[in-house]
Amino acid sequence: MAISPSKAMNGERAVVLIFVLRVLFSLPLALLPHALSLSLLSLFSLVVEIRVDDSPSLFKTRPGASSGIILGAVTLPTVMLSKLIQLSRAVSLQQIEIGELEHMTMQFWAASACSCGVLIFLFIVTWCAANNKNPHFSCSVWDAKFSLSCVILYSAVCCISLATISHTGFNTALKLLWLLCHGFATVKLIQHLLSTFPFCASIGEANLVTSGLVLYFGDMLACTISKVCRLLIPPELVSIRYGIKRSEIGIVIQGVLLGLLIFSAVFKFLIHLWEYFWGANNSESRERKEIWRSLIFLTSLGFIMIAVAPSWMMIVLDFDVHPVLWIFQFIFSEPFKRLSLCIYWLVLIYASVLRFYHISKNSKIERILLRKYYHLLAVLMFLPALIYQPKFLDLAFSAALAVFLVLEIIRVWRIWPLGQLVHQFMSAFTDHRDSDLIIVSHFSLLLGCALPIWMSSGFNDRPLTPFSGILSLGIGDTMYELLTSPCKRGQCF
Repeated sequence: MAISPSKAMNGERAVVLIFVLRVLFSLPLALLPHALSLSLLSLFSLVVEIRVDDSPSLFKTRPGASSGIILGAVTLPTVMLSKLIQLSRAVSLQQIEIGELEHMTMQFWAASACSCGVLIFLFIVTWCAANNKNPHFSCSVWDAKFSLSCVILYSAVCCISLATISHTGFNTALKLLWLLCHGFATVKLIQHLLSTFPFCASIGEANLVTSGLVLYFGDMLACTISKVCRLLIPPELVSIRYGIKRSEIGIVIQGVLLGLLIFSAVFKFLIHLWEYFWGANNSESRERKEIWRSLIFLTSLGFIMIAVAPSWMMIVLDFDVHPVLWIFQFIFSEPFKRLSLCIYWLVLIYASVLRFYHISKNSKIERILLRKYYHLLAVLMFLPALIYQPKFLDLAFSAALAVFLVLEIIRVWRIWPLGQLVHQFMSAFTDHRDSDLIIVSHFSLLLGCALPIWMSSGFNDRPLTPFSGILSLGIGDTMYELLTSPCKRGQCF
């Protein structure tokens, strides 16, 4: 039983497929295996999305949102493939080394493996549910045959592509194992995300987040293994990329995120340990317990961000000074421009927060519209910095992301004395797209502006690429929302 075209296609799927086709038609012949794998991944994700939409009660996703599986599955591989097209042009012009192209090839296959692993997991869940409901459901058998064919062809193309950039069969086997670990880790992480934070995201959003995290931290792990075990394990056995020099700012960004990941796990462990030994039978007042939790929070955060994370940075890159001192040296290398930019940002943030928070409390304006004015604020903040101080903006984005993550941890754990205040403030800007468990709107805006800039580092022959996130989110998305909203313009302010 085949899927009818009218059922298979809607507006969102059509846009995604047009986007994928546009990238595929730009590929050189040397990247033909990658084009075939992306096509198979797109078809497989389309089948899985249709089946998941037929069984919406299987997963605890955000109410009112489409599953977005095809969008979440093909976004990262398509972006990596677009970067591969750029790098292939650079190699032909002898502007970069071949090793950078080979590293991006591994990143493309790792992103594809993450998406493919999640798709296989989703298909198995939906197929088992369909068979349990109706054992004679012939459509499930057709889906299984088609999906299995896609997975087999995808695996074969992947093996052939990796064999072309590997010197031995042993290298190819190690790389395939590395990709398999990416897929498995993504499946485990998306299961944990959907169960720990139910009704907070669609499946496509969860897939995109988990794939990005696994890809990013997998790259960090491979870099660390290559540096620490250089004498025991040749770097090419892990990844070809890690012998190539990385920038200090890129390592600082990775180190900050690694430190916050370690901190969240350590803080949770310390809190459970403290409650087990001292919290159960302790007759101290609630206020004193909150103070103790705050002290544990600040102590563990300070130790990890000042000692642990910088230690990792100095292992993977030879800093001349402590990374924290390097950050200050970088800022004060052009003190007038960079400090003036910081003052400009602080003034804008202070004025806008006061204004918009007052409006959110005393106006009937829709919150989704109010949040769009923060998108316009992002244009005012980031566009001048991107033009005049792009490297400093990279560092500032990582600092802002770290602050957002720390504030969200404070809000979720209700860390005294800021936890309740942060929760009340953030709740003033939430709507049906957020939940009480976790608020992600500010992360979406920040990462939407930052990721195109971060991914444009290195060789980039498209000068407008870094501006794409700021302009599309800050202007395009805002104008669309304002023009299509039923809100009367006189009530907005």
